[in-house]
Amino acid sequence: FPEVLSNPKLVPVQGTLNVVMKQNVTLSCLSEPGSPPVRYTLFKHNQQVSALNRSDLAPALFTLTISSASDVGQYKCKAEHNNSSGGKYSNSLSFTLIEPISKPVLSSPTSQAKKGQNVTLCCFSENGSLPITYLFFKGTQNISPQKTMQKREAAVIFLFINSPSDFGTYKCKANNSFPNNTKYSNGFNFTLAEERSHSQPLLISLGLILLLLITGFALAIPFFLVPLYKASE
Repeated sequence: FPEVLSNPKLVPVQGTLNVVMKQNVTLSCLSEPGSPPVRYTLFKHNQQVSALNRSDLAPALFTLTISSASDVGQYKCKAEHNNSSGGKYSNSLSFTLIEPISKPVLSSPTSQAKKGQNVTLCCFSENGSLPITYLFFKGTQNISPQKTMQKREAAVIFLFINSPSDFGTYKCKANNSFPNNTKYSNGFNFTLAEERSHSQPLLISLGLILLLLITGFALAIPFFLVPLYKASE
C-alpha cells in the first residue's frame, strides 16, 4: 500500500516572493513523507494551472511567467496518489509585484541661505514599490544615515550652513527592492543670500533726516527774505 501523503509544501525556488513584470519564477511542491507515484496539481485562485506526475521522491517544479498583476495572486498545490480520492493541499503563496523607482527630486523650501542658518533638504521618488531607501550626499560624500520610508513621503534632513564649503552641490539617491535600480537626483545648490550691512539702515535714516532739513530750509527762505525786502524799500 502506498504511504499516506502528508500536506505538501509549496515554496519559491528563487527564495523570494518579490517579482518583477515579465519574470520567470519556479514553485516547488513536495509531499514528504509520501510514496510515489504522486500527482501534483498547481492552482491559482482555485483554478488549475498545471499538473505533474512524479515517480520518484523529487519535488514537482512549476515554472510561471509573471505577465500581469493577476499572476501574483494566491497559489496552492495538491498532492494525491493516482486513482485515489481526496488529496492533500499545501500552504498558499502570493507573490509581491515590485516596481522600479523613478528618479528622485531633491528640493528645499529655500534656495538661498547665509552663514549661521539652518536649512532643510527633501528627497522624494514619486513612483516605485515601497519601502524606498534614501541617502543624501554633498559632492561624493554621504552626509546622513540611510532613511527608509515605508510610506509615500519625502525623506528630510536638516543642515547647518557654517562655512562657504556648505554651499557645495547636494544630491540624493533612492533605491528599493527592485534589482539594480538605484537612481540619483539632479544636483542642488544653495545660493548665498545678500547680507545687509547693519550700518545701511542708519545711513538711510540720516539721509532722510538731511533731506527733510534741506526741504524745510528751502521752504523757510521766503519767510525771511520777504520781510527783509520790504524793509529795504
